[in-house]
Amino acid sequence: MSNQYDLIIEPGKGLKKSWTELWEYRELLYFLAWKSIIVRYKQTVLGILWSLIRPFLTMIVFTVIFGNIAKLPSSGVPYPIMVFSGLLAWQFFTSILSSSSGSIVGSSGMISKIYFPRLIIPMSTVAISLVDFFISFFMLAILMVWFKFVPPVQILLLPVFVALAVITGLGIGLWLTSLNVKYRDFQQIVPFIVQFGLYLSPVGFSSSIVPQQWRFLYSLNPMVGVIDGFRWALLGGDYHIYIPGFLASIFIAIFFLITGIKYFKKTERLFADYI
Repeated sequence: MSNQYDLIIEPGKGLKKSWTELWEYRELLYFLAWKSIIVRYKQTVLGILWSLIRPFLTMIVFTVIFGNIAKLPSSGVPYPIMVFSGLLAWQFFTSILSSSSGSIVGSSGMISKIYFPRLIIPMSTVAISLVDFFISFFMLAILMVWFKFVPPVQILLLPVFVALAVITGLGIGLWLTSLNVKYRDFQQIVPFIVQFGLYLSPVGFSSSIVPQQWRFLYSLNPMVGVIDGFRWALLGGDYHIYIPGFLASIFIAIFFLITGIKYFKKTERLFADYI
């Protein structure tokens, strides 16, 4: 009489188990990340130039509206550089948010056929956002050369704020991609967040113009701390980090990431059913 064994594959429970699974499937993570980069620019005429055209045109519009017409201050920094440094942070965040929020529905074929840690899918989308970020950063470097602007030494701390932008975008993206599987209405929320949030965040202006009594409340938007951090690292001078607001941004970003992972892990076993 032979013994029969059933192999039951279940998603890992707990944050520690989730990171262990991701490490075990790291080669798949690398493959999906590379695939997302290739697919992004496949069959496009301008290719990576789109990563330059969009922020450049937005910079021109914001410079004209906020700098030339509204005459908002830029603390001695050329207004185009001030705007572009904010756009660098904002578009990096929105790229992660947009890519990750629709990643599960967009990978329905893989999910319904084989098992692997589903968390790999939204995390792999960060790769293409990093590529766009470095391309836009190159454009910012050109602007600095053009205006003969020398960045401060704290530019070496820029990776800290890049990491905070990743945590913020991925945390919110995990919530949205999980909810989007069952309720497709959530795919309409992302464009609203991107469009409305652009004007609620200090992209086209400095957050220093916000009255002091409203500064902390304004900083509850986690991207305020991220953008202020980018500007402090890239521009220096009169650009400072509002510490209470920055700490609030860190707390909110980590809160979204931890709760986003937990909700994602809680609902991932139902993904194949709804997709």
